Amino acid sequence: MIKMMGWIYEKECVFFRLINDRMQHRMFDAYFRRITHAGGATFSILSVILLALFMPHDQKPAAYACMFSLLVSHLPVAVAKKCYPRKRPYLALPGTRTTENPLKDHSFPSGHTTAVFSVVTPLALLFPITCIFLLPLAVSVGLSRMYLGLHYPTDVLAGFVLGTSSGFFSLFLMKVYAVPYFL
Repeated sequence: MIKMMGWIYEKECVFFRLINDRMQHRMFDAYFRRITHAGGATFSILSVILLALFMPHDQKPAAYACMFSLLVSHLPVAVAKKCYPRKRPYLALPGTRTTENPLKDHSFPSGHTTAVFSVVTPLALLFPITCIFLLPLAVSVGLSRMYLGLHYPTDVLAGFVLGTSSGFFSLFLMKVYAVPYFL
């Protein structure tokens, strides 16, 4: 098992370096430094509040599903960060490119990736046409976390799984318990 974990870590470091080091370009710098905030707490919370305020009345349950999904998704993130105190790549891998004043808390899982996928998943499932815009946004947030040297690929993958799962779970609860007439 330890041998396999070492092999996985070695492969993810190679993939991390590909994104963090070899993809470096002025255009990507500007894009990823901005898009990463779409998974931050301020943007995520504000976006679900705006959805709830401005969505048509018959579509408000979608906004509530996003709110619930965002809330539920961060419980396992908080627990995992305590249980698996993994150093961020810029602290563990010499030569990692990162931003000014990078985060200092634990790396696993990516909270930004979790947040963006927890909000995007219910919207994408209820309004499939939004996938054209929302999925590239969510994937960009995940890539930005590696590009900026803040997360390993498995951190981002775990964030994707947690966010997507909470999105499915929130829709399930909305359909079965809270709003039976819900799409």
